[in-house]
Amino acid sequence: MANPIALPLYEKIPRKNTLQRLVDILIFFLLLSLLIYRFLFLKNHGLTWLLAFLCESWFTFTWALVISTKWNPVEYKTHPDRLLQRVPELPSVDMFVTTADPVLEPPIITVNTVLSLLAIDYPADKLACYVSDDGCSPITYYSLVEASKFAKLWVVFCKKYNIHVRAPFRYFSSNPQTFGDSSSDFQQEWKRMKDEYERLSHKIEDAVQKSVPSDFTGDFAEFSNIERKNHPAIIKVIWENKTSLLDGLPHLVYISREKRPKHPHHYKAGAMNVLARVSGLMTNAPYMLNVDCDMFVNNPKTALHAMCPLLGSKSENKIAFSQFPQVFYGGLKDDPYGNQMVVLFKYMAHGIAGLQGPFYSGTGCIHSRKVIYGLSPDDVDSVNEKTANNILSNFGSSKELIKSGANALKGKTDPPPNLSNSIQASYQVSGSGYEYGTSWGTKVGWKYGSTTEDIHTGLMIHKRGWRSILLSPNPPAFLGCAPSGGPSSATQQKRWATGLLEILFSKSCPIFATLFGELQFRQCLAYLWVLMWGLRSIPELCYAALPAYCLITNCHFLPKVQEPTLYVLAAIFVIYNVYTLSEYLRSGQSVRAWWNNQRMSRINTMNAWLFGFLSVILKLLGISETVFEVTQKDQSSDDASDAEAGRFTFNESPIFLPGSTILVVHLTALVVSLLKLQPPARDGHGSGLGEVFCSVYLVLCFWPFLKGLFGKGRHGIPSSTICKSAALALLFVYFSRRATID
Repeated sequence: MANPIALPLYEKIPRKNTLQRLVDILIFFLLLSLLIYRFLFLKNHGLTWLLAFLCESWFTFTWALVISTKWNPVEYKTHPDRLLQRVPELPSVDMFVTTADPVLEPPIITVNTVLSLLAIDYPADKLACYVSDDGCSPITYYSLVEASKFAKLWVVFCKKYNIHVRAPFRYFSSNPQTFGDSSSDFQQEWKRMKDEYERLSHKIEDAVQKSVPSDFTGDFAEFSNIERKNHPAIIKVIWENKTSLLDGLPHLVYISREKRPKHPHHYKAGAMNVLARVSGLMTNAPYMLNVDCDMFVNNPKTALHAMCPLLGSKSENKIAFSQFPQVFYGGLKDDPYGNQMVVLFKYMAHGIAGLQGPFYSGTGCIHSRKVIYGLSPDDVDSVNEKTANNILSNFGSSKELIKSGANALKGKTDPPPNLSNSIQASYQVSGSGYEYGTSWGTKVGWKYGSTTEDIHTGLMIHKRGWRSILLSPNPPAFLGCAPSGGPSSATQQKRWATGLLEILFSKSCPIFATLFGELQFRQCLAYLWVLMWGLRSIPELCYAALPAYCLITNCHFLPKVQEPTLYVLAAIFVIYNVYTLSEYLRSGQSVRAWWNNQRMSRINTMNAWLFGFLSVILKLLGISETVFEVTQKDQSSDDASDAEAGRFTFNESPIFLPGSTILVVHLTALVVSLLKLQPPARDGHGSGLGEVFCSVYLVLCFWPFLKGLFGKGRHGIPSSTICKSAALALLFVYFSRRATID
């Protein structure tokens, strides 16, 4: 039998993808041949040909980035059983949960996430859970206090019966017979736990309905007369594991950092940095796990899985963080909003894992505190005094924080015996003005300057030469809820596009990180692929307008039927769609899910991503600043029988205006073509079936918008948006005809 000490804690397993590589290269060469044809005959055609050439050049460049990113997919297999045999004492882990709005992010969701974290399979005396409440809500605090009482029962129950799903709302929605022991003792305890959880849920619901949990006295006195964006810091130790019991309840701390109108708070990145500072003072664990408030633990051994690569032989000076993919529970059937990202994570994420490592996705990640504090791989083995002083000089004026930072960099954990001893210093480092004159947000901690602080922070970590690792245990480590409506999905996509472009147009651009840092070239290409999401809106919008323009003006941008190049275009269309369909089928998705993702790709690019692009342009011009918009969180349901589920929803937001306009323009163009209202072709070669096919295809992509034109309520496009779209469509037709006359 092999010696467990000699066996690796994790294995890197390359995926075989010879066929995928061949198809990727075939599509790339077909795109190149199309570009060569366009270029050779550029002088013989007009503006439409040139515009098509430019758009197709962009698509070819994007496809080259995709090929590079997907070329070397890998998987990692971890062995937590070997970890327990090899490591005499597991390191401490500080767990961070962030919430920002008790309305968009209901407290019951946050409570379930916290309960699942408190119950993970890890020594309780090595854990501490910190909840950052940027909404400064007394309801959120009240919910956590009540949850801590229930947790004393729930954690014991989970570990006694080895419960796999440790978010109570998810557990009790399942058949109890499928979990643990089915003895009479178990059944009695199960009923007791369910009654206790229902009692907890009712208390939280009652508090939400009343808007205030109780009188603002005692523990709630600090919440009286506060404004959400103008209040002092509030830090509460809800529960402290004073006896350091291995099977007890981990520390639970509530934090609402100080906010003042004239002090920038840097959204989630600012909250994460406050969590890093406060936890550094209180527990100073060498590792930090962070999750969004809706991302509950689905695999109780998650922390053990993450520790395998972080503590594996020679890993400490290579791997900065363990990232788990985002997986969603109770998603709508066939992914109607295209936001469950199953195929994206299976192919693109595993491809990136074969490079320098996955991007930091802002949730489901365990970081090394040393790395977050700014340490480089070369300095890990022996942190000399000069290196430590250089880093600590950026920490600010708190002597206690500098001392804890020095201990963290040297690999020592020497937290105070009681959390309450650090309260005063914690208030200082949670102040709105503490970061002035420091390097928090630039050289230390989570990075500022982008609404996608996760990608930005991960990029800066990779720039220093660190690697990251993607772990996909079975069952998935975390489960979250995907946006379940058109407006919330569009808001999320817009925020992503905005933040990614902010990074691309900043000093943190991955090109600079490769030229002047330690970011690997192909990792740079992978970052460019994701950072340019917002830029894609312009060529896609232009390419989408071409068929309509050609039908209205009776010109063409596609090769004619008698030209062999038409078969190149047809081959690209057919091969690409069959190829992507095969990816969805191999991932266990349906044909309908594939089509939903295809059309949502067009809808998101020409709507949400376009507005993200415009937001960044306005920021660069100094006209306005970008805003972090919180996404609506709901406890998704597995009940797919709801007739309303999956139907596209709209609101008054202008984010739906471009899509509505594109649809009206193409409907108009098809009517013009059908009724033969086109002017005579200038060169005898007017629009043909190719342009008609493209226009029909785009109408099919925007089918939810077509239904929205005739829908009512939230399933209908508001009349004001329809009127604006009609006006813009008329302007497009007018200027198209005018250009033909000129």
